[in-house]
Amino acid sequence: MTEAEKTMGSPVSVQDGKENPQRPILEVRNLVKYFPIYKGALRKRLVGQVHAVDGVSFSISPGETLGLVGESGCGKSTTARTIVRLQEPTSGEILFQGTNLADLKNSEMRKMRQNIQMIFQDPYASLNPRMRVEEVLKEPLREHGITKDPRELDRRAREMLHLVGLAPEFINRFPHEFSGGQRQRIGIARALMLEPSLIICDEPISALDVSVQAQIVNLLEDLQKKLGLSYLFVAHDLSMIRHISHRVAIMYLGALVEIGKCDDIYQNPLHPYTQAFLSSVPIPDPKIQKNRGKVSLEGEIPSAIAPPSGCRFRTRCPHACELCAKERPQMQEKEPGHWVACHRAGEITR
Repeated sequence: MTEAEKTMGSPVSVQDGKENPQRPILEVRNLVKYFPIYKGALRKRLVGQVHAVDGVSFSISPGETLGLVGESGCGKSTTARTIVRLQEPTSGEILFQGTNLADLKNSEMRKMRQNIQMIFQDPYASLNPRMRVEEVLKEPLREHGITKDPRELDRRAREMLHLVGLAPEFINRFPHEFSGGQRQRIGIARALMLEPSLIICDEPISALDVSVQAQIVNLLEDLQKKLGLSYLFVAHDLSMIRHISHRVAIMYLGALVEIGKCDDIYQNPLHPYTQAFLSSVPIPDPKIQKNRGKVSLEGEIPSAIAPPSGCRFRTRCPHACELCAKERPQMQEKEPGHWVACHRAGEITR
């Protein structure tokens, strides 16, 4: 692993808008996740692999939100699920508070999940329809052996409902009695029951109505300030990512192409893919929308089974050169805290 990959991400603690050097709460180093492809009914043989995540590195600091952005199928959710070992990594390191989660046994990982929780994309599928809200919230405390006292369980469940903006009287209802936004609040409450320090948010607003999305994002921001939480926020909604994130990582075909502070990414994108991605977002002002530069990409996204040699974006990049086909670009710090994986990042202008 290169020194750049180890230091990439500018570990800082974000509190009250101020940045302080601090050890990252999470460091992902050269994370790889391949899915095998087998052929044959009786004698299965390996015929290929899906390169879902291929060499991803980043860090998250205490109290920070890192937004992970990219098109559908780029490997965002696989990265999130691999970090919490819902899917086993093929290789790489996942350092949480100095402990490599990739090396832990299942029993050891189970204990670590008290400190790392996940909010899932679909609030309709992530809650057991046969369990009342009180059981949904009390189950984590029982499973991890934190408390079995009925009064304490009831108190903490009601307290958590109030914290996420739901009336404690809702505790005896079933999930089907709630709206999508309310169900996601219950999912957030469940994630908070174990008092984690890091929450992985896997597109938590994509299945919700637009009118509800801002409410959930504002709730997550309020909880972060109150509880000092760190977030990995996975999404494809660039406007919402800009609102909630301190830093942003752009992903394409299983690899990170750019990572930096939110304002740096949005105001001065250095990678051709980031420039094209951001230019696709409509601007409400018709005058600005008319005069803005639009970056158009040709061709289809290559298959993750056989990704292109060298730079994975080269087959669609208008600035690709001969070197792009031969050598995979490494992350370089072009500006303080602003990293990009592109051979021609210093030459390209929008």
